[in-house]
Amino acid sequence: MLKVNVVGTSGSGKSTFSRKLATKLQVPHIELDALFWLPNWGETPDEQFFEKIRQETATERWVLDGNYNRTVPVKWRDVDTVIWINYSYTRTVLQAVKRAFIRSLTRKELWAGTGNKESFRKSFMSKDSVILWTLKTYHSNVERYESMMADPQYAHIQFIRLRSPSQSKAFLAKL
Repeated sequence: MLKVNVVGTSGSGKSTFSRKLATKLQVPHIELDALFWLPNWGETPDEQFFEKIRQETATERWVLDGNYNRTVPVKWRDVDTVIWINYSYTRTVLQAVKRAFIRSLTRKELWAGTGNKESFRKSFMSKDSVILWTLKTYHSNVERYESMMADPQYAHIQFIRLRSPSQSKAFLAKL
């Protein structure tokens, strides 16, 4: 495992897992959200976003955290391992709700230099709610990643599907 992409539905725990994995492997942790989001919740245009990904993944070893399906041709160009955090729907939604609640209380900046913080209104009463996003994308993410795992064009990638926190913990312990 030299170049790893950790994927999973929003709220699944992929960032937490990615940080632990990067620490264990002693490699940089790259968070796609940090590359994408601009101040005031602005979005980086795709060409600039893709270039940021190319620059960050130009090294020999890394753990990349995030989905952004449109980035697959860029981020999977050299990837050797994809770890899919695929906990149950109920667990993932509950984790997303808990995270949103804590973030709305602490008002901690999510990505350095952006000033972006989650608020109760944005998290729980907005069409842009990360909770709503989790509810809407969970099942399509399962279908997409199952399809990608079976796709011959990705045969060079080792896919690891972790279905529970205990599996994730055991995986990290074995490293």
